[in-house]
Amino acid sequence: MTGEVLTVYAITIRTKKGSGFMNLENSQDYYGKVLGGSQDLRTDACCTFEMPGADIRAALGNVHEEVKARYYGCGLVTPQALAGCHVLDLGSGSGQDAYLLAQLVGPNGSVTGVDATPEQLAVAREHQDWHAERFGYANTRFIEGDIEKLGALDLEPGSFDVIVSNCVINLVADKDAVFRAAHRLLKPGGELYFSDVYADRRVPAHLLNDPVLHGECLSGALYWGDFDRLAKSAGFTDPRLVTDRPLGINDREVAAKLGGINFVSATYRLFKLDGLEPQCEDYGQAVRYKGTLPGQERVFELDAHHLIEAGRTFPICGNSWRMLADTRFAEHFDFIGDFSRHYGVFPGCGTDAPFGQSASAGDTSSGAACC
Repeated sequence: MTGEVLTVYAITIRTKKGSGFMNLENSQDYYGKVLGGSQDLRTDACCTFEMPGADIRAALGNVHEEVKARYYGCGLVTPQALAGCHVLDLGSGSGQDAYLLAQLVGPNGSVTGVDATPEQLAVAREHQDWHAERFGYANTRFIEGDIEKLGALDLEPGSFDVIVSNCVINLVADKDAVFRAAHRLLKPGGELYFSDVYADRRVPAHLLNDPVLHGECLSGALYWGDFDRLAKSAGFTDPRLVTDRPLGINDREVAAKLGGINFVSATYRLFKLDGLEPQCEDYGQAVRYKGTLPGQERVFELDAHHLIEAGRTFPICGNSWRMLADTRFAEHFDFIGDFSRHYGVFPGCGTDAPFGQSASAGDTSSGAACC
């Protein structure tokens, strides 16, 4: 895609927010009152630059313009195989992701949005009937609440197939509470699929409540090593990086405050699965992708290191096997092998920082690498 197309996309669909925050009142003010729209942002942390597929672009065309105008997100939270799924959107904001996902799950699925900013919720709720008429069915609901306190809301444990979040968890003080609640709310085999902002080191404490740095999704960004630890302690044993991009801090005042800290926008998928191991272990297993998922007929993207070409025998570790065999993806694969014999650690595993190592869809030589 050309730079011109990407720029147009960033302007027209970037933006969303509002949940449980380091300072909830400050964040509600920033997203409900200070920002009138995406043009008021001072960095590109809360912007989406990924170009979606044709199906996602078509679905975005069915989202009300006012909803899109107040969306502050940093990634695309549209995992594969969503038909019939029940989805929870943490920090649903004005509702763009919720209304996009509502079309992907279809009339047999549902989307529940949770947000703490009244102005954003008002926009989302105002256009529910408009979207129901546009889609031909009604399958969304929006709940006011703090995502740090999901246990206090009307949400049934083990009732969601997928939980998404788009650049919101960085705004929360108790991130551990969010990950633990998400694990509790997911069905076995479900996943937390979310985009957020990460730092290459821990952000100094004196910056945490800076209203601009916080609202721009920077001061609350997790150091990636702390994220890895929190996710695993919450029960998500093997976090998988899907995409990442370095962030540009194009405001001189903001850059000066940050003092050389580097930030990355990244999308992760975390599966709720029993039996996942701390390392990627080799059991001599492989899969063959049938090419049956819409939009990914040629290559299925499990994560940045597993781009599985249709029809090809693709060696994988035991954890990746479970992520395909014990989830909604199972019907789209043939499985070769079992867990009867162990061959040690899967080749290519490592513990270095994950960012900047994404494989390209055409680089089949990296297909067997395990993150």
